Amino acid sequence: MVTLQQQARALGDPTRHGVFRYLADAGHPVGVAELTAHFGLNHNAIRQHLAKLLDADLVVEGRMATGGPGRPRLVYEVDPTAESRWGVTGPYERLSVLLAEIIRTGETPREIGRRAGERYRSGTATDAEATIVEVAEAMAREGFEPDVRRTGGRVEIVLQNCPFANTAAADPQTICSLHEGIAEGVAGPDGPVVVERLEAHDPHEAGCRLCLRVEHPA
Repeated sequence: MVTLQQQARALGDPTRHGVFRYLADAGHPVGVAELTAHFGLNHNAIRQHLAKLLDADLVVEGRMATGGPGRPRLVYEVDPTAESRWGVTGPYERLSVLLAEIIRTGETPREIGRRAGERYRSGTATDAEATIVEVAEAMAREGFEPDVRRTGGRVEIVLQNCPFANTAAADPQTICSLHEGIAEGVAGPDGPVVVERLEAHDPHEAGCRLCLRVEHPA
């Protein structure tokens, strides 16, 4: 178990703290090339800083398809479990804001989720593949650890972790509808991908599935 003291030591280096803040403010997964360009350091130096942040459970590493031949590139984001500790708005704070909005407006969780998802949408995803990536990234930002699985024109995003397990167990209708709405908002009403449904499972065991349909293949 990583302690707050270990995380504080990892962030004690000014450059490393800068990398952490850059990842937090980016709003999307960031690759090594983007960090080297921003900080003016070589790849090895950036990788060393990222390794320290990974060891301290401050960032998470993922893979993103390049859109061409070759291996997917490594990308980095702030670990959702560390966000709220270090001055970054985390998934728990975002959930509380959305729940407060449901109470204040009287709108349904799905409606509030759709509006939140629209704010997450980059506006640059014009094909099915990019839209699927954006939906998965939105789920990752909320801490769900998505795993994208494709079968022809059907896509399942398996949510391998539920960061709100206890809350979802107590009120699955609200929490699950909210996040289904977020996925719909990211995909957009007239985009190439349709969010068909969220198949909810026991949140303590995870494995919920976002079922998508590719409406307009590239």
